[in-house]
Amino acid sequence: MKKSELGKAIYETSNIKGEFALRSGQVATEYFDKYLFEADPKLLAAVAEHMVGSLPEQYDQLAGLEMGGIPIATALSLKTGSKSLFVRKEAKEYGTCKIAEGGDIEGSRLVIIEDVVTSGGAILDAVKELRARGALVNHVYCVIDREGSGRANLEAAGLTFTPLFTKSELESYCAP
Repeated sequence: MKKSELGKAIYETSNIKGEFALRSGQVATEYFDKYLFEADPKLLAAVAEHMVGSLPEQYDQLAGLEMGGIPIATALSLKTGSKSLFVRKEAKEYGTCKIAEGGDIEGSRLVIIEDVVTSGGAILDAVKELRARGALVNHVYCVIDREGSGRANLEAAGLTFTPLFTKSELESYCAP
């Protein structure tokens, strides 16, 4: 599937109109319901196919953020053969008390995988927790950059930010 075809399919599948409160506290009149494209095996496979070529040359593990980044990281893991981690919003208070499930993170070069980025707040929270536990985190990849303050916030934290699509790009694929 061509990137433009994938972009159009993602937009048509997941863009919904209404009034939505975002994690950042902002209210949006449109929303990308990422689970609608992540639950479609053809779209998820195509997302991974297009993202795989832009991953950094050297890293140890993919780190999918709860919850939307996990299917994307898993799909990328299947394409690359790289191990993936599942990063919680906060460490469990029972059992192993881990922030990241699936392997050790201390000294590991992680690539953060997320679905949609607006302000980058959830990513910054996760990076802080992962780094505090010894992970090396420099790269963030997402499917959709809503073109909010996310890029600026992530880059200000020393992270390289690579979206597969921007909101504007998705809209351009569906323009009449």
